[in-house]
Amino acid sequence: MTLRRVPLLCIGVVALLAAACTSTDHDGAAPPPSTATAPGATAAATTPAATPATIPPVATPPARTGQPPVAGDWHVTYGWAVPSTPARVEHRVRVPVDPPPGEPLPTLVQVQVGDHPAEGFSRISFAFRGPLPSYQLAYVDRLQAEGQDAVVELPGAADLAVRFSPAQAHDEHGRATASVPPATIGYPTLRGWAAAGDFEGQVSFGLGVARTVPVRCGESTRPDGTHVISVDVRRG
Repeated sequence: MTLRRVPLLCIGVVALLAAACTSTDHDGAAPPPSTATAPGATAAATTPAATPATIPPVATPPARTGQPPVAGDWHVTYGWAVPSTPARVEHRVRVPVDPPPGEPLPTLVQVQVGDHPAEGFSRISFAFRGPLPSYQLAYVDRLQAEGQDAVVELPGAADLAVRFSPAQAHDEHGRATASVPPATIGYPTLRGWAAAGDFEGQVSFGLGVARTVPVRCGESTRPDGTHVISVDVRRG
């Protein structure tokens, strides 16, 4: 798509491999860059939700494991481009996903970040329990909290808005369902993130980017059935 930042000879070879990539996300390899938007991605405008609900962070610092992204069913849904207008990837979701007392919408359970210098990008991933929601992303002049005049402050000179729908990031008691990393990321271009709304079936985030650079989206499914949507930001 909350107001604050919120916030993957033998000795010589091993040393080179360890320096090549640092990450906390393990959802998808890096295929050759594509300059075309995937068939499922189209430009579309959206209407902001009425009132945001805060997504409080659950501290999970981004440990740098040195492991590259894992190859699997990861696939591109939006190729490398600069989304100056909203680029949308559609997924049909029957609501409610589960009848009461189950979760009615795809539910955000984790946000992860990882830096992949060898592949030339940094990644932030959003993991959902239940089916994949639709999502859109676009660079905006100023990121506003959903339904409010308040501006969501982000580091860097460019704001990338990401919105998921239908989706939620809270349980039936209003408690946050997702573990998240610190709001300040500090990678070369991907500098930080913040939650911007969780209300009426929409979950929104802002990414603070050093400048306007190409981005890419991809999807994967973990062995436990969790669906992951990844946003890659060019490092160069």
